[in-house]
Amino acid sequence: MSITWYQQPETGEGQIISSRVRLARNVKKYPFSSKLDSENATRLISETTAAITTAHFRHLDIHSLATTEQNVFLEKHIVSPEFLKGRLPKGLLISDSENTSVMINEEDHIRIQAVEPGKDLHAAYRMAGLIDDLIEERIEFAFHMEYGYLTACPTNTGTGLRASYMIHLPCLDKADLIKTILPHIAKFGITLRGIYGEGTAPMGSIYQISNQNTIGKSEIDIIQGLQSVTKNVINQEQQALDKLLSTRRSYLEDRIYRAYGILTHSRMISAKEAMDLLSDIRLGYLTEILEKPKPTKQIYQIMMEIQPGHLQRRAGEEMTDEERDTARANHLRELI
Repeated sequence: MSITWYQQPETGEGQIISSRVRLARNVKKYPFSSKLDSENATRLISETTAAITTAHFRHLDIHSLATTEQNVFLEKHIVSPEFLKGRLPKGLLISDSENTSVMINEEDHIRIQAVEPGKDLHAAYRMAGLIDDLIEERIEFAFHMEYGYLTACPTNTGTGLRASYMIHLPCLDKADLIKTILPHIAKFGITLRGIYGEGTAPMGSIYQISNQNTIGKSEIDIIQGLQSVTKNVINQEQQALDKLLSTRRSYLEDRIYRAYGILTHSRMISAKEAMDLLSDIRLGYLTEILEKPKPTKQIYQIMMEIQPGHLQRRAGEEMTDEERDTARANHLRELI
């Protein structure tokens, strides 16, 4: 299998962990998903799958997978929480590298997603566009000459494009400044969401920053707007870090080394505590405060591997909370 985005060194080189572009599309001849029946949903899966003829994608029926496997896909950001809900048959197409996926019968008929490590948003945009063009060669999308692509939610109408960065903001979190930047970025049509998108909470000071609306703007305008606002947010993160280094350096060093000590010696640890501590040591490596060898895996990859789905798949069985906390601590000691 190809190397996936979360295994790449670019995920550990700055505040931006990854870049994602998602395109929402609906097929003209079918009603929106809220009105779609199972028979037409199954046909839509077959038609979309046939449109992507490349051998570099595999097709999965998400409902046929065990809950553990579904959670692994969610933890990898291959599927959305919304996709795992609902009554309709659902199809999932995944590239060999897992960098590109197509969800069929989510909120919209088709959700194309491309992810790249680090801040290369244009590479994600090109890949998503390539899959979009491939499908559109054989399927007619719902499109209005004035409004653009028609979607289940009006905020996606227009280009249907959501661009986002997964961004690490530990110093803004520590200074409790996240809530102060929200109204400022909202003026530019940008929002901060939790680690798994809308309706989810941040973990380990990791957020998704993305555009809110797609109508009335070109795809390039959306991407450039997100890049500009994200650059400003990163500047504020750097300012918060500079202030900590100049006024509370001992506090910061203590947090980072305590985090390292707990992660390398704990016998039981919850997902939330582990994410917070991994966030601190990631900051420690970025600032070069932490003078310890880096793990062989990227910190964000480790963050994924300690989530419940990954732990239970590795164990080959369902686990209690206590068993997961023990397995998580064991895995962290091995890696760090």
